[in-house]
Amino acid sequence: MKEYKYKINGTEYTVQIGDIVENIANVTVNGEDFQVEMENEPEPEKKKVVVNPAAAKQQESTDEGASAGPVNTENALKAPLPGVVVEVKVAVGDTVNAGDTVVVLEAMKMANNLDAERSGKVTAVLVKAGDSVMEDTPLVVIE
Repeated sequence: MKEYKYKINGTEYTVQIGDIVENIANVTVNGEDFQVEMENEPEPEKKKVVVNPAAAKQQESTDEGASAGPVNTENALKAPLPGVVVEVKVAVGDTVNAGDTVVVLEAMKMANNLDAERSGKVTAVLVKAGDSVMEDTPLVVIE
């Protein structure tokens, strides 16, 4: 039990704070017992990471061969870790070779070059610069 002494407008108070159970504190002021309900501390506001719902919002491209339907993300280059897309270095219709840098992803204050895992043609770009992505988010489809 903690004890405090206060003087308010010339009046002295002896305050003892006892057990606190489920935000109810047992408090004694000058020998008189009170049960004081304490407010819950507000939970800190959690910032939500906004992830580009890539496949759902893919924009239609005017390039030939680009489809407006659902994208097959099976052959997509995926984000290896959460981060922010700094730059997309390819466009739909581009031909890339294995090892070419296609996306620059900033993660943990470092820029990471993400390279094509295979040679082929870019059939879909699912992100744009500034997008926040989570691990395993499809970024670019190469077929």
